[in-house]
Amino acid sequence: MAPDGNTTPEILIDDSPPPAAPSGGPTRIIRQYELVDRVKAYAPQTSEQQLNAAYVYAMMKHGTQQRASGDPYYSHPVAVSGILTELKLDQASIVAGLLHDTVEDTDATMEEITGLFGDEVAELVEGVTKLGELEYTSEQSKQAENFQKFILASVKDLRVLLIKLADRLHNMRTLHHIKKPEKRKRIARETLEIYAPLARRVGIYKFAAEFEDIAFRELNPEAYGALRLRIKELQAQSADDVERVSVELREMLARAGIEGRVVGRQKQPYSIWRKLKRKDISFRDVADIFAFRLILTNVGDCYSMLGVVHQKWSCLQERFRDYISMPKPNGYRSIHTTVRAAGNRRIELQIRTEEMNRTAETGVAAHWSYKGANYGFDAAGALEVGLDPTRSLTAFAEMIGDGADAQEFYEHAKLEMYMDHVFAFTPKGRLIVLPKGAMPLDFAYAVHTHVGDTCKGCRINGETRPLRTELRNGDVVDVIRGDKPEVVSGWEALTRTGRARSAIRRLIRSREIEGFHTLGASALSAALEALHFKQEEIDLDDLAVRLGLKNKSALFEAIGRQNIDVSKVIAEAFPARAQEILRSFEAMRLTESTANKLIEIRDMPSGGALHLCHDCSPVLGDRIVGLQQKGHPITVHCIDCNRLADDDAEYARWFDLSWSGEPQGGIMALGRVRVTANNRAGVMAQLCSAIAESGGNIMTVQSGERSIDFTDLLFDIEVADLKHLTLIMTTLRALAAVDRVERIRD
Repeated sequence: MAPDGNTTPEILIDDSPPPAAPSGGPTRIIRQYELVDRVKAYAPQTSEQQLNAAYVYAMMKHGTQQRASGDPYYSHPVAVSGILTELKLDQASIVAGLLHDTVEDTDATMEEITGLFGDEVAELVEGVTKLGELEYTSEQSKQAENFQKFILASVKDLRVLLIKLADRLHNMRTLHHIKKPEKRKRIARETLEIYAPLARRVGIYKFAAEFEDIAFRELNPEAYGALRLRIKELQAQSADDVERVSVELREMLARAGIEGRVVGRQKQPYSIWRKLKRKDISFRDVADIFAFRLILTNVGDCYSMLGVVHQKWSCLQERFRDYISMPKPNGYRSIHTTVRAAGNRRIELQIRTEEMNRTAETGVAAHWSYKGANYGFDAAGALEVGLDPTRSLTAFAEMIGDGADAQEFYEHAKLEMYMDHVFAFTPKGRLIVLPKGAMPLDFAYAVHTHVGDTCKGCRINGETRPLRTELRNGDVVDVIRGDKPEVVSGWEALTRTGRARSAIRRLIRSREIEGFHTLGASALSAALEALHFKQEEIDLDDLAVRLGLKNKSALFEAIGRQNIDVSKVIAEAFPARAQEILRSFEAMRLTESTANKLIEIRDMPSGGALHLCHDCSPVLGDRIVGLQQKGHPITVHCIDCNRLADDDAEYARWFDLSWSGEPQGGIMALGRVRVTANNRAGVMAQLCSAIAESGGNIMTVQSGERSIDFTDLLFDIEVADLKHLTLIMTTLRALAAVDRVERIRD
């Protein structure tokens, strides 16, 4: 029987928009007794006295403070605790939710909270308080350092992360009350880049979806509105087909004698936007706007129903995923299949049990329950269904251990949080979960850092394969190892995961330090010999300390890096002859420019003039190479520029270039875009408005091919980088009048 006691399957088409921004008026505050009742409904042994005390304490401490909405400030921590009750968290979490802002925003102290509410609550409040706000500031390194603290605190106690997610969710629900648009956009952007992916990492998809929808509506209202309109139009066009599919699914359940529920759903604007952006397609090419969930009683029924569905409708093999046998790292389990159903319509089906559905909605929070007399997280029960609540976050923490600096860690972590997964195996059958697009070096470092450091090749499914091979689900990877760690130039480009890249950089840094150490030692020895001094006459450790360095190894490295002149070192070693030594160095022309010649300058010559190719118009983020004809400056080309094939390599010099730094003045180059749109009045204004909303500056517009129905328009747009150009193109694709958008490289 279905959990609600109804044996009849139900069909619920979820067409409800995200919570709309209220027009005004006070927010209803959860009353003290209501909060207690919510907690005791799932944890009857909870201390009513402590919950009441925390509620009153928060209300008194926040006093007359008000939020931007005009509501009393204490309404916020009360709302946060209310959200935590929806996740059915333990008493300590609910109390910490009530108190989470008191230390930061009132005269409350940690000592006072410890005395009143105990060590466990105090540690949670302190963990949340120390994180502060993960805000975008002009000081990017500070933001990155805060993110590191966030990850480390969450690994130590996952409840810190859950409280912070609930805190951010309520702030997003009340975002419209903030008057400054730039502040709203900053909060929305950090929510989209940090909090939504973290919510997905721990499996709380309903939080992630709400984060994304509210943030997307704030950041790109035009694209959001256009997609909502397209979805509504498609729903009207597809209503009959969707109803036929729902009826047939219920009939299949009945004929198979399988009890369960049928729940229809449709994708929200942000998930469609993300697919348009990721797959470089138009709205009409998105096949799975509509989807159905079959929520059944047990795992056996899931596989039985899968067989019934595949006998009835043809399956798209490339769209089949079995996350029951191979769960995602956040514990998500379900069977996904896409079929051609009624009306030849492609429909996505998700088949799962009630327990899997709870985990899909609330992730790690689904496993708070009673074990014996205590209510808390059932770690053993979670592991039984493949959920390790901190595994994903621990991978980030290991990046810090590999020596990644805060900014590097932050960028890699953000990248990985957005990636889907691929499942590969060691020869002994150990499952390794990696981001989609991962390669063998990522696999090697996921097994162990030393395995990655000594990797020199691989066999995939028994065949020797290049390290640039992208792994696929089910691949068996055998890492071929050398005797000792080796650094191979360019191997960082053969990885996708932050963990592998940070480990490679750590290895490169260690080898780099060794190289500078050797270079510095050689430079000092050569200079001493040229001046007829003996190194044995110098106490190098003492000399290093006098120069503000730790020891002689640090001294050698500083000389090798040219952070300190050899002349200054020798003059300090023999102060009585300092002037004579400096004159000798001048005579030998052992200056900084000469020392520079000792260091290999890779990728491009020092001081070389650079011109951007007019045909391919590279922008920051494109893969680039440099080509220099005799007597001409270096021209920067995209890697796939047609001009590269035209230039005779015999008379040209090639350079492997990479971008560094940020575009000056916010503009790097022109992005050239061709838009195929409906040929009707007002389209040009709509396109120009969308480009401007996305921060693009139109330099020129040209008309291309034109027909009764469609017209081609060619835009030259000033953009900051490839990410910015991609944002503009995706915004254009979301418009109802647009059929195709493509980047032009003549």
